[in-house]
Amino acid sequence: MVTARRGMPRHVRVLWGGLVAVLCYGTVVHIGQLVAGGLTPYDWAPPWLAGYFTSLTLVDPLAAGLLWARRAAGLHLAVAVLVTDAAANGYAAYGLGEGGTTARVAHAVITTLAAVSLAAAPVIRPYLRSRGRSPVQ
Repeated sequence: MVTARRGMPRHVRVLWGGLVAVLCYGTVVHIGQLVAGGLTPYDWAPPWLAGYFTSLTLVDPLAAGLLWARRAAGLHLAVAVLVTDAAANGYAAYGLGEGGTTARVAHAVITTLAAVSLAAAPVIRPYLRSRGRSPVQ
């Protein structure tokens, strides 16, 4: 959709599009886990952690959609999702000791994505809409 990117410099489009893609990938991963594991794919986790991971099935696409629509709320939600997902994966990998090397590598990847999203947010933010404020054109 060309209109969604209008007015964004190339480097901002790359960051913005990358963040949308990461959230869409997360959505596919969480749906896949639900399909493969049924309604309780995280039975190894405490209920609060399993509930959090399951909620990402809805929150990831919500953040991606809002961000695609160039809403500031989408960026804020995306950063919150990635930071909390990194913390949750860290707890699962190190606190609970689940998953071994694969879990630790996955935690490193999501932590890197969270750090990149935190660094990219101030660059992307001026090009997004919020209540009563239009993006930079």
